[in-house]
Amino acid sequence: MINSSNLKRGVILDFDGAPWAIIECMFQTPSARGASTITKIKVRNLVNGSVLQKSYRGGEMLQEADCEKRTVQFLYKADNEFFFMDDETYDQFSLSEEALGDNAGYLLDGMQVKSLVVNGSVASIELPNTVELMVVETTPNLKGATAQAQMKPAVLETGITVQVPPYLESDVKIRVDTRDGRFVERVK
Repeated sequence: MINSSNLKRGVILDFDGAPWAIIECMFQTPSARGASTITKIKVRNLVNGSVLQKSYRGGEMLQEADCEKRTVQFLYKADNEFFFMDDETYDQFSLSEEALGDNAGYLLDGMQVKSLVVNGSVASIELPNTVELMVVETTPNLKGATAQAQMKPAVLETGITVQVPPYLESDVKIRVDTRDGRFVERVK
Protein backbone atom coordinates (compact mmCIF):
# COMPACT_ATOMS: atom_id res chain seq x y z
CA MET A 1 0.00 0.00 0.00
CA ILE A 2 1.19 3.51 -0.79
CA ASN A 3 -0.06 6.81 0.59
CA SER A 4 -1.57 9.14 -2.05
CA SER A 5 0.75 11.93 -0.91
CA ASN A 6 3.77 9.74 -1.82
CA LEU A 7 2.73 9.12 -5.42
CA LYS A 8 5.10 10.08 -8.24
CA ARG A 9 5.61 9.46 -11.93
CA GLY A 10 6.53 5.84 -12.68
CA VAL A 11 4.78 4.21 -9.70
CA ILE A 12 2.75 1.16 -10.75
CA LEU A 13 -0.69 0.88 -9.11
CA ASP A 14 -3.20 -1.98 -9.13
CA PHE A 15 -6.76 -1.07 -10.16
CA ASP A 16 -9.15 -4.04 -10.48
CA GLY A 17 -6.25 -6.48 -10.92
CA ALA A 18 -4.64 -4.56 -13.80
CA PRO A 19 -1.32 -2.69 -13.63
CA TRP A 20 -1.53 1.08 -14.19
CA ALA A 21 1.57 3.31 -14.42
CA ILE A 22 1.44 6.94 -13.26
CA ILE A 23 2.43 9.15 -16.21
CA GLU A 24 1.55 12.52 -14.61
CA CYS A 25 1.22 13.50 -10.97
CA MET A 26 0.14 16.87 -9.56
CA PHE A 27 -0.53 18.01 -6.00
CA GLN A 28 -2.99 20.77 -5.07
CA THR A 29 -3.29 22.36 -1.67
CA PRO A 30 -6.73 23.90 -1.12
CA SER A 31 -6.79 27.39 0.37
CA ALA A 32 -9.35 26.43 3.03
CA ARG A 33 -7.85 25.84 6.44
CA GLY A 34 -7.84 22.22 7.46
CA ALA A 35 -8.47 20.95 3.95
CA SER A 36 -6.27 18.05 2.88
CA THR A 37 -3.99 18.04 -0.14
CA ILE A 38 -5.49 16.66 -3.34
CA THR A 39 -3.38 14.42 -5.56
CA LYS A 40 -4.37 14.32 -9.24
CA ILE A 41 -2.83 11.56 -11.34
CA LYS A 42 -2.98 10.45 -14.94
CA VAL A 43 -2.42 6.69 -15.31
CA ARG A 44 -1.88 4.38 -18.30
CA ASN A 45 -3.02 0.76 -18.31
CA LEU A 46 0.10 -1.31 -19.04
CA VAL A 47 -1.94 -4.09 -20.67
CA ASN A 48 -4.23 -2.25 -23.11
CA GLY A 49 -2.79 1.30 -23.12
CA SER A 50 -5.93 3.13 -22.01
CA VAL A 51 -5.48 6.34 -19.98
CA LEU A 52 -7.46 7.55 -16.94
CA GLN A 53 -7.36 10.58 -14.67
CA LYS A 54 -8.03 10.15 -10.96
CA SER A 55 -8.00 12.35 -7.85
CA TYR A 56 -7.30 11.37 -4.23
CA ARG A 57 -7.33 13.18 -0.89
CA GLY A 58 -4.16 13.28 1.17
CA GLY A 59 -3.71 10.18 3.32
CA GLU A 60 -5.71 7.78 1.11
CA MET A 61 -4.00 4.42 0.67
CA LEU A 62 -3.66 2.84 -2.79
CA GLN A 63 -2.66 -0.68 -3.80
CA GLU A 64 0.68 -1.01 -5.60
CA ALA A 65 0.83 -3.61 -8.38
CA ASP A 66 2.76 -6.82 -7.76
CA CYS A 67 5.45 -6.57 -10.40
CA GLU A 68 9.11 -7.39 -10.94
CA LYS A 69 11.78 -5.35 -12.71
CA ARG A 70 14.39 -7.14 -14.82
CA THR A 71 17.32 -5.87 -16.88
CA VAL A 72 16.83 -6.41 -20.61
CA GLN A 73 18.66 -5.39 -23.77
CA PHE A 74 16.97 -3.74 -26.76
CA LEU A 75 17.88 -5.77 -29.85
CA TYR A 76 16.13 -4.28 -32.89
CA LYS A 77 12.92 -2.89 -34.37
CA ALA A 78 10.97 -4.65 -37.13
CA ASP A 79 7.86 -2.91 -38.47
CA ASN A 80 5.99 -1.72 -35.36
CA GLU A 81 7.51 -4.34 -33.02
CA PHE A 82 10.48 -3.76 -30.72
CA PHE A 83 12.48 -6.86 -29.74
CA PHE A 84 14.26 -7.30 -26.41
CA MET A 85 16.32 -10.01 -24.66
CA ASP A 86 16.29 -10.78 -20.93
CA ASP A 87 19.88 -10.54 -19.60
CA GLU A 88 19.41 -13.43 -17.13
CA THR A 89 17.39 -16.01 -19.07
CA TYR A 90 18.24 -14.88 -22.64
CA ASP A 91 14.53 -15.15 -23.48
CA GLN A 92 13.43 -12.81 -26.26
CA PHE A 93 10.16 -10.91 -26.34
CA SER A 94 8.62 -8.08 -28.30
CA LEU A 95 6.50 -5.06 -27.45
CA SER A 96 4.42 -3.04 -29.88
CA GLU A 97 5.03 0.65 -30.55
CA GLU A 98 1.66 1.40 -28.91
CA ALA A 99 2.69 -0.47 -25.73
CA LEU A 100 5.96 1.47 -25.52
CA GLY A 101 4.39 4.87 -26.17
CA ASP A 102 6.88 7.76 -26.03
CA ASN A 103 9.64 5.42 -24.80
CA ALA A 104 10.06 4.04 -28.34
CA GLY A 105 11.78 7.23 -29.50
CA TYR A 106 14.68 6.83 -27.08
CA LEU A 107 15.71 3.23 -27.84
CA LEU A 108 19.04 2.45 -29.50
CA ASP A 109 20.26 -1.03 -30.49
CA GLY A 110 22.10 -2.69 -27.59
CA MET A 111 20.67 -0.32 -24.97
CA GLN A 112 20.13 -1.70 -21.44
CA VAL A 113 16.70 -0.93 -19.94
CA LYS A 114 14.46 -2.34 -17.20
CA SER A 115 11.42 -4.44 -18.10
CA LEU A 116 8.32 -4.51 -15.95
CA VAL A 117 7.05 -8.09 -15.53
CA VAL A 118 3.43 -8.39 -14.35
CA ASN A 119 1.86 -11.83 -13.84
CA GLY A 120 4.70 -13.54 -15.73
CA SER A 121 4.55 -11.39 -18.86
CA VAL A 122 6.38 -8.19 -19.78
CA ALA A 123 4.01 -5.22 -19.66
CA SER A 124 6.38 -2.31 -20.41
CA ILE A 125 9.92 -1.01 -20.12
CA GLU A 126 11.52 1.67 -17.96
CA LEU A 127 14.20 3.86 -19.52
CA PRO A 128 17.12 5.47 -17.72
CA ASN A 129 16.49 9.13 -16.80
CA THR A 130 18.80 10.36 -19.57
CA VAL A 131 20.09 8.94 -22.86
CA GLU A 132 22.76 10.09 -25.28
CA LEU A 133 21.59 10.57 -28.86
CA MET A 134 23.15 12.06 -32.00
CA VAL A 135 21.63 15.13 -33.68
CA VAL A 136 21.18 14.23 -37.37
CA GLU A 137 19.36 17.31 -38.63
CA THR A 138 18.84 20.85 -37.40
CA THR A 139 18.81 24.38 -38.78
CA PRO A 140 22.19 26.09 -39.16
CA ASN A 141 23.94 27.80 -36.27
CA LEU A 142 22.39 31.19 -35.56
CA LYS A 143 24.86 34.08 -35.57
CA GLY A 144 24.69 36.26 -32.50
CA ALA A 145 22.66 33.67 -30.57
CA THR A 146 22.17 34.71 -26.98
CA ALA A 147 21.97 32.60 -23.85
CA GLN A 148 18.28 33.39 -23.48
CA ALA A 149 15.52 30.84 -23.83
CA GLN A 150 15.72 30.63 -27.63
CA MET A 151 15.44 27.07 -28.88
CA LYS A 152 15.29 25.35 -32.25
CA PRO A 153 14.05 21.89 -33.27
CA ALA A 154 16.55 19.07 -33.89
CA VAL A 155 15.88 15.59 -35.28
CA LEU A 156 17.77 12.86 -33.41
CA GLU A 157 19.09 9.52 -34.68
CA THR A 158 15.99 7.65 -33.46
CA GLY A 159 13.66 10.00 -35.37
CA ILE A 160 12.30 12.03 -32.47
CA THR A 161 12.47 15.84 -32.45
CA VAL A 162 13.60 17.82 -29.40
CA GLN A 163 14.19 21.51 -28.78
CA VAL A 164 17.91 22.38 -28.52
CA PRO A 165 19.88 25.61 -28.00
CA PRO A 166 20.60 27.59 -31.19
CA TYR A 167 24.39 26.99 -31.10
CA LEU A 168 24.05 23.22 -31.65
CA GLU A 169 24.71 21.80 -35.12
CA SER A 170 24.26 18.39 -36.78
CA ASP A 171 26.52 15.44 -35.87
CA VAL A 172 26.71 16.45 -32.20
CA LYS A 173 25.86 13.99 -29.43
CA ILE A 174 23.50 15.36 -26.76
CA ARG A 175 21.97 14.09 -23.53
CA VAL A 176 18.16 14.05 -23.45
CA ASP A 177 15.89 13.62 -20.41
CA THR A 178 13.58 10.67 -21.18
CA ARG A 179 10.96 11.77 -18.67
CA ASP A 180 10.00 14.95 -20.51
CA GLY A 181 11.97 14.91 -23.80
CA ARG A 182 14.06 17.92 -22.78
CA PHE A 183 17.63 18.73 -23.90
CA VAL A 184 20.02 18.42 -20.93
CA GLU A 185 23.53 19.04 -22.28
CA ARG A 186 26.00 18.45 -25.07
CA VAL A 187 28.11 15.31 -24.58
CA LYS A 188 31.82 15.93 -24.88
